[in-house]
Amino acid sequence: MAYRLKLGAALLGLLLLSQLFAGCRAPARKPAPAAQEPTISLYVNQTGEVKRMKIEDYLPGVVAAEMEPTWPLNALAAQAILARTFTMKKIAEGGVKAHGTDASTSVEEFQAYDPTRINDNVRRAVEMTRGEVVKYQGDYINAWFYASGGPQTAASAVEGMNFRREPAPYIQSVPDPGMAITTAENKGWTAGFSKAELAAAVRKVTGQDPGPITTVKVAAKGPSGRATQFQVGRSTVDAPALRLALGNDRLRSTLITSITTTGDRVTFKGEGYGHGVGMSQWGAKALAQQGKSPQDIIKYFFKGVELVKAW
Repeated sequence: MAYRLKLGAALLGLLLLSQLFAGCRAPARKPAPAAQEPTISLYVNQTGEVKRMKIEDYLPGVVAAEMEPTWPLNALAAQAILARTFTMKKIAEGGVKAHGTDASTSVEEFQAYDPTRINDNVRRAVEMTRGEVVKYQGDYINAWFYASGGPQTAASAVEGMNFRREPAPYIQSVPDPGMAITTAENKGWTAGFSKAELAAAVRKVTGQDPGPITTVKVAAKGPSGRATQFQVGRSTVDAPALRLALGNDRLRSTLITSITTTGDRVTFKGEGYGHGVGMSQWGAKALAQQGKSPQDIIKYFFKGVELVKAW
């Protein structure tokens, strides 16, 4: 009997303690507040002034400049997500150090910007993707894009741009669905250069004279078929760098189909327009016309990425 009384007293004590501490539970943890939309500083190259604006007010001017504003909404929205991601990554890397600002209106320094082209379609594309960015394993991706990839996009940033500063494992080679709808010039183009122009471009890239230019050929190709090196005379030249030196609007891509030399002229033929790394804009248009979402479009061109609401 004494044993039962002691046991009952112990249980009663535990019950009283449980009731006492039931009223002293730690308060529920509040959810972390959502990140606020950043305010950025924008250097206006045309006037030299610096403007401060919310990033979502800045992005319509970028989307309108980088893509045709009348294109399908979901293509513009995919462009908006990449523009937002590009901006945030560049800011994280220090912005435009030449001006001490987060961004600039120069396409050479940052990305294109033209607020005069903004329409309701562009505004809606930015609004519907508000705060949305692309990350790979928690970090902003390099949000590369270009006009047209030809039949196949580049297999890596090294192949398309000789970009080696950091790994970009989210780049993949896929068929470009925009090949069916892009302009005739992007499907097949021809670019002619004098040997003097070619020699000057080689010297600019390599610092060496190629000597007499009797031979011009693709010396090496990447997995998607893009030239990674050219042989020009006695010089072996990085193909993406030579393209830039010759003018990327003239040598439209490194997806070369033939090179011929006739007298003083060297003629390149090729497909696509741009470096081929990341999202094809014509491909985005084609996928949007098929009813794909902006997120579907981005995941078609970039592998293993996640789309995150940053604010």
